[in-house]
Amino acid sequence: MMQELYISNLENLQEAAKKFLELNKAKNKFAFYGDLGAGKTTFIKALCNELNVVDIVTSPTFSLINEYQSDDLSPVYHMDFYRIKNINEAYDIGVEDYFYDNGFCFIEWPEKIEEILPLDIVYVKISVLDDNSRVLKIS
Repeated sequence: MMQELYISNLENLQEAAKKFLELNKAKNKFAFYGDLGAGKTTFIKALCNELNVVDIVTSPTFSLINEYQSDDLSPVYHMDFYRIKNINEAYDIGVEDYFYDNGFCFIEWPEKIEEILPLDIVYVKISVLDDNSRVLKIS
């Protein structure tokens, strides 16, 4: 079932992150699709804030995977596969271990590793609308 969530501006970003987690409360693996500048990293930062991550949340573009801890010591993994050249690079860093861990996993540019994404992953497409608001299509 496809769900949609609208983010009209940055002021309601945190509210949208809270609603997103409520809608997906039984899930913890998410693949974020969207063009450069669509707001994937910004939204993931808001999700991490809702999860009470105590670390500074930054884009893992160069490190590929950032691991954060929430205030209850639960791990949160933030991945960005924009720069990988092939699927073997993901295997080399042991990405599958993260997928089967109990922590939250937020993946940017999942299209680069689709063949190894977990079966229970939630797909999220972020699109920028004409008025610069965002719509998230969640399936």
